[in-house]
Amino acid sequence: MFLKKVALVSALAVISGSAVSACEISARVSIVGNEFPAIQTVGAGAQECTGAEVSTNLTKDHQSINVPGMQGNPAEYTSAIIANSSIVALMNEDVIRPLDDLVAKYGGELQSSQLIKIGGNIMAVAFMANAQHLMYRKDILDKIGVEPPKTYEDMLAAAKMIRDQGIMENPIGGAYASGWNLAQEFNNMFLGYGGSHFKDGSAEPNVNSAAGINALNMMKSLSGYMNPDFLTHDSNATNAEYRAGNIALLNMWGSRAASQTTAEGVTDAVKNGHAIAGPMTVGGGSTPASTLWWDGWTVAKNISDDEAEATFIAMMNAIRPAKMNDESIRTQAVWLIDGYTPTNAAIGVFEAAKMATTPYPMLPYMGLMHSSLGGELADFMQGKESAEQALADVEAAYTAAAKEKGFLN
Repeated sequence: MFLKKVALVSALAVISGSAVSACEISARVSIVGNEFPAIQTVGAGAQECTGAEVSTNLTKDHQSINVPGMQGNPAEYTSAIIANSSIVALMNEDVIRPLDDLVAKYGGELQSSQLIKIGGNIMAVAFMANAQHLMYRKDILDKIGVEPPKTYEDMLAAAKMIRDQGIMENPIGGAYASGWNLAQEFNNMFLGYGGSHFKDGSAEPNVNSAAGINALNMMKSLSGYMNPDFLTHDSNATNAEYRAGNIALLNMWGSRAASQTTAEGVTDAVKNGHAIAGPMTVGGGSTPASTLWWDGWTVAKNISDDEAEATFIAMMNAIRPAKMNDESIRTQAVWLIDGYTPTNAAIGVFEAAKMATTPYPMLPYMGLMHSSLGGELADFMQGKESAEQALADVEAAYTAAAKEKGFLN
């Protein structure tokens, strides 16, 4: 059911068979991407290749450096590991190449539904699925006598009980760091309230709406139970708080689920109490307040054909099926690799697909909207302006950027 769902919504599928029997390359490979464990595994798999240097820059700042790092001629990076959202910026700047010829030459064992096609061309290869969903401390919820929250309203009620009983002062965690993270949390909540980022059939903004106002008000309510410095907390900081035993409820990426009990510094209480559930709904709706994602890799346009070929071979080696024989790797993600069998850590992402979670909008102007949201919502979260004004500012910033890029007249 899961694989059928994600194949329909985001061209996700299982890689079939062995990718590359031996990884020998003759030109440089340089990879930029996020730093979480599953991506580190992909980077390390590419570095197993011999014959030429394979370097990686896996960092939380990847989204701010992948475009400029691929705009040079030659590009600094030969591959960017990306997702639904971040491929849009690379496409807009025309810095990645179609992969059809390389797939024909080296990708015979890839299934067609795994190939990310944009404008009729293969532009990326997906290797894992992801979604944000509930992670929680079962022992804490048992202590206050409540079931895991199925709605954000339930989460607020549980957080109040936890605080009132003196168990934790700030029991909710959220990746609300100003910028990309804050915008993504808005996207989740906005879609949960039934919002649509753009007017039907156009690039006209549509976030200054009842759904947008409701989303911001719910986010503000949740932030009242978060660390006061929540606007500086990205996924890494939020997970560190959880592993230290400081929070009991959080909406977090499925790709981080397994490491919540294995990362350095995690407390015994968290190891024993950690639990996972699907994404929550909000406002009485049935659509999860989350988004469904794929992660994959691209090949730069402004590099030599030899470098492009080496990069494709190295990245195929990184996602070869034999990797799934390693239990420590298999539990890192919901892999789309032949030989993967679901683990307990995959429950949340599977539930997200089963609940018909909305895929992150892969539209050419969605990146501009995401950036505008990230740049304009912090003032509201700090109580400096109304929700209506914040969303008006978002639409103004987006409209200016969209006109500059030619998406609006």
